[in-house]
Amino acid sequence: MVVNNNAIQTESLAYWYDPSMIILDDINIAIENNEFIAIVGRNGSGKTTLLKNICGLLRPSQGRVCIKGKDSVEMSIGEIAGHIGFVMQECDRQLFESTVYDEVAFALRRLLPKKAIREKVEESLAAVGLLDKQDAFPLALNRADRVKTVFASVLAMGPRIIMLDEPIAGQDMRGCRMIMDLIASLHRQNHTIIMVTHNINLAAEYARRIMVMQAGGITMDGTPGDICRRGQELMDTGIIPPQITRLSIRLSKSIPLEKIALTPAELAHMLVSLKLNIV
Repeated sequence: MVVNNNAIQTESLAYWYDPSMIILDDINIAIENNEFIAIVGRNGSGKTTLLKNICGLLRPSQGRVCIKGKDSVEMSIGEIAGHIGFVMQECDRQLFESTVYDEVAFALRRLLPKKAIREKVEESLAAVGLLDKQDAFPLALNRADRVKTVFASVLAMGPRIIMLDEPIAGQDMRGCRMIMDLIASLHRQNHTIIMVTHNINLAAEYARRIMVMQAGGITMDGTPGDICRRGQELMDTGIIPPQITRLSIRLSKSIPLEKIALTPAELAHMLVSLKLNIV
């Protein structure tokens, strides 16, 4: 594989605890700058392990990971963190300070003068909508705001690649929407987003590319429309396509829909447009 200036590139990436327990097997992916990728798959398929190999928390047993064209084995954890911000599934484990402000400022205190820290912290808190809660105790916040606090801590370090492991786990629908809208906003600000999720509905709605993992490998990779219309293949990996997609596939057998719908709004728009054309 020719290495270029992609955000992330892996070549024959494999990881195991011992050769008889292979967790990742021959992963070859190229992620361009400013992509929004959702990685889905059953529990144990290797999703989180892949993220940890990319961000340097784990090192490949075989193959390599390149970040912005540089082999990650030649980079320190600090250097990798300058490119990649990682929001873990258990976000509470990333919270340990007594105020939201101190949480976001923690890593910056080793890098910037006091005035610059305040400016960077307030900028990051404003980006996630928590500027008015900077004096709050992080673990006393609701789950959505705790996730946002971790987001702000990551953003303050200035990485252009944001990786998220199940960021909407445990959220109600309102919390899911708040988090996903925030992630979409970061993508619009030219961040590269790599998100692990079990929610294929939100993955199809927000992401621009979906990777499906099974048994340590990537079995499907394409646009949400490409992936979701391959219903049986998707179900064979343990993922049920969005209900609205299944409905639109059934409707398309008798109605000339423009494309396979990924959201209710998308299907409604096509049906309204079709009705207008008939009239």
